[in-house]
Amino acid sequence: MQTKSIRKIVRIAEKKCNGCGVCIPACAEGAIKIIDGKAKLVSDKYCDGLGMCLGECPQGAITIEERAAEEFDEKVAKLNQEDKNHQKAVLSSGCPAVKITTIERDEINSTGPTKATKQRSTLSHWPVQLTLVAPAAPFLQGTELVIAADCVPFTYADFHQEFLKNHSLLVACPKLDDFEAHLDKLTEIFKKSTIKSLTVVHMEVPCCSGLTYMVKRALQLAGKDIPLKEVTISIKGEIKT
Repeated sequence: MQTKSIRKIVRIAEKKCNGCGVCIPACAEGAIKIIDGKAKLVSDKYCDGLGMCLGECPQGAITIEERAAEEFDEKVAKLNQEDKNHQKAVLSSGCPAVKITTIERDEINSTGPTKATKQRSTLSHWPVQLTLVAPAAPFLQGTELVIAADCVPFTYADFHQEFLKNHSLLVACPKLDDFEAHLDKLTEIFKKSTIKSLTVVHMEVPCCSGLTYMVKRALQLAGKDIPLKEVTISIKGEIKT
């Protein structure tokens, strides 16, 4: 049976938390995860109670309290982080989905009978999921890059023509994906690529704005100054900004 003592430990107010995930990379012990759309302290043993994550929460949902809790276990916390790193490594290697592919498309002939035609994909490469993309992928060199939240292409009908055409694409979910892993990957991408411009397209729901925070933070960590544009899509499928 684990003994408990009164000590300082992180407290997360569920009602205030919008699940943006910006607190996760601030916790070096990996004590916080997004579960069911909310930040949760996954184990008392992982939390050292120092509160490095406090200043990162835009909602003010994280505080430090004193309560009966299991003692912080540095060795267990380290193993937890190593396990997370191992999972990232397994996911990013040995999978056919990560094979880089350039997609050649014929030009659409605008002449001929004026009848309704099917819209064509303008996607120029594969993969597009941020987790699967190699930081030095050729389609990230000298490109104008769109980083879109997962829901955007399903919501905005003209996504291919307005945002994707002649651009490279990365997609991610700032709420449900591994925020820390995405931040690390984006930082490496910005370091190793020659991106000319960035467009972040996200939904209007508050947690989705975490994608913009992620991109800006990765630019800071990479020491890059790339022109950045932010576009917000309403849940009705309209551009808000």
